Amino acid sequence: MDLAYLPSPSQGVWHLGPVPIRAYALCIIAGIAAAVWLTRRRWTALGGNPDDISDIAVWAVPFGIVGGRLYHVITDPELYFTAGHQPIRALYIWDGGLGIWGAVALGAVGAWIGCRRRGIRLAAYADALAPGLVLAQALGRWGNYFNQELFGNPTSLPWGLLIDPANRPAATPGLATYQPTFLYESLWNLGVVALLLWADRRYRLHSGRLFALYVAAYTVGRGWVEALRSDHANHILGLRLNDWTALIVFTAAVAYLIATRHRTTPEGGPVRIAAPADCDRAGV
Repeated sequence: MDLAYLPSPSQGVWHLGPVPIRAYALCIIAGIAAAVWLTRRRWTALGGNPDDISDIAVWAVPFGIVGGRLYHVITDPELYFTAGHQPIRALYIWDGGLGIWGAVALGAVGAWIGCRRRGIRLAAYADALAPGLVLAQALGRWGNYFNQELFGNPTSLPWGLLIDPANRPAATPGLATYQPTFLYESLWNLGVVALLLWADRRYRLHSGRLFALYVAAYTVGRGWVEALRSDHANHILGLRLNDWTALIVFTAAVAYLIATRHRTTPEGGPVRIAAPADCDRAGV
């Protein structure tokens, strides 16, 4: 009998008295902390005030969490709003279910508000953030590991992930090991971090172009990882909804990179539109 596999964690929740400490939440928090740390370093290197990043995060993070949950609930409403399900569980973000597409989209709205308040160019902030954002995704994916969710199809590979019987798909209850898609995506995201840091040093990408490179590189990886996943998903013309989202977003990112290939650094510098004091006086 072949015993080669990756074990799943024995638990994903610990209790500090009556307070549950959830591994999923800890992974998300670790990702946010790593993103803020790396972005502060990059922002300082650009000549910006590192406190800008913390102030903008106060807006971007809550918006991103809400956006991620909204995307998940809107694209999979049958998990919450059909017979036999509990609509209140749509609010249970600790059970998993944060769509990166919604997180980035609504998080960008929060970042825009924060940037306006600080007199920061949103594109400059996005470029500084890009490596930290995908680093946060790499760490956050480990929350799926602790929740034993979003794994892939059954596999006999020696790095197959052992899933407890209670968490196995109804269609394959007798199969124990599955593709560890959380690990594949986490490793891919770390590779994207390295790509972005290299590209930024080599080409000094600005005006949102480094962020567009992040989007293009991430969606390529997300596309092949989605093909391995066996969790519930709505399909359109035979493709999972997230595959369509990845394809559309990838196309938009590449089009932006092509359209801005000759763009010069913004007048007045790449970072700030105006001093924060000027924004305050202007009511921004």
